[in-house]
Amino acid sequence: MKAINKRGSLQSPFITQLMDKKSIHLSDLHRILFGDAPAIYIVEVFIRTLCTYFILLVVIRWLGKCMRGQVTILEMAVMLTLGAIVSIAMHVPECGILMAVLVLLCTLTFERGLSWLEFKSTRVERITQGELTILVKHGVIQPKEMAAVRISNPRLLADLRGKGIYNLGIIKRVYLEASGMFIIYKAKEQQPGLSTLPSEDPEIHRKCQPTDLFSCSFCGLVKPQDNRSACSNCKNEEWTKAITTKAT
Repeated sequence: MKAINKRGSLQSPFITQLMDKKSIHLSDLHRILFGDAPAIYIVEVFIRTLCTYFILLVVIRWLGKCMRGQVTILEMAVMLTLGAIVSIAMHVPECGILMAVLVLLCTLTFERGLSWLEFKSTRVERITQGELTILVKHGVIQPKEMAAVRISNPRLLADLRGKGIYNLGIIKRVYLEASGMFIIYKAKEQQPGLSTLPSEDPEIHRKCQPTDLFSCSFCGLVKPQDNRSACSNCKNEEWTKAITTKAT
């Protein structure tokens, strides 16, 4: 079922109407492979894709080195916008390549303009990029900051385990950068703290040495004894043995 517009050119079936169910047959290989477009349209799609690809490379180059590194919230939005723009220009017959180029140039202008404003104003940068968040201070998880950035305790502990940290007492600070990266600063001397190792694997706990102190099972706050009182930092009432990590 092909649709012809007023100019006599092929019109996308998605713009006109849905296909009739009775016209769908598994033996219709032309429709399965090429859709309602003629086979020669594959050559046009190739040309469109090639042109759009090189234009996109130029635009990304102009956007700067940040687009090729750890992307921020603004740069992620730009990347998603670029993907939506180029996909239409590559395969929709009614959309010309020059229209996509114009939208790409507008996106480039907006992004470079915002980058200039961020350079001139730290307030604009905080609004568009976000701010650094301190998740751990002196081996103690900060529950308010964790809730503000919507990061769960298990996820944080998993990230710490992935970086070879098995005891919160090793940590002086954990920063969550605006880009989403975790930056960890270790303390000069190890202190007793909450184990980051999973309780489901008791064998791995051989790396840890229990102490006489107790730590909150949620935030890692350490105190001399387990008197079953609520944690002053996170109001949690469960406590566990604080540990130190054995040297390897």
